[in-house]
Amino acid sequence: MPWHATSMEARAPLPEEPSIDIVDESFIGVDRAVVAREVALRWPRWWPGLRLEVYMDRGAEGMRWTVAGDFVGSSEIWLEEHTPGVIVHYYLRAEPTVPGSNTTPRPRANTRRAHSQVEGLRRRHVLAWKQVVWAMKDELEADAHAYR
Repeated sequence: MPWHATSMEARAPLPEEPSIDIVDESFIGVDRAVVAREVALRWPRWWPGLRLEVYMDRGAEGMRWTVAGDFVGSSEIWLEEHTPGVIVHYYLRAEPTVPGSNTTPRPRANTRRAHSQVEGLRRRHVLAWKQVVWAMKDELEADAHAYR
């Protein structure tokens, strides 16, 4: 299945290599089932500029989404059991969209300015993700320690 597997049709063909290709790993020291439950409850609030549609709910192993909005493509959270907790793998493979569209990928321009804009979008998204996952980590680990 290609990286942009989606039921939301892009208005233009998506390239083989996405402009935004984020891979992140974070460790949370609680049971994988607890993290899976929290991901299922929280994900709709994490990305206000994106419309996420679940195309694979993998239960304790995570979720996969199609992405539309500021980006068009796919995203995934894979929860890998790693005693004494879980490694949260986060992936986003997407293209920025043209202003005013949720599904039309922005044409790629091979200029310094275009590369800088895409890198700025990627960096802001990575930082936003780290805030989300670290906040969840802090809360879940504090709760886990309170019950020990």
